[in-house]
Amino acid sequence: MSLAAHLAELAEKHRVLDRRIEQELSRPAATDHEIMRLKVEKLRLKEQIEKLQARSRKH
Repeated sequence: MSLAAHLAELAEKHRVLDRRIEQELSRPAATDHEIMRLKVEKLRLKEQIEKLQARSRKH
């Protein structure tokens, strides 16, 4: 998989998680644990994206 394709895939996963967090926050029975889990996963994706982008700029 090319770097650009991998970045696009990670960016899409990040957007999906963002929507899931918004949906979870709008639910009356939302749990803090689930929201925190989703936010941590989203942050990990963001960090991966930033590392890959930094690596691609060096080349």
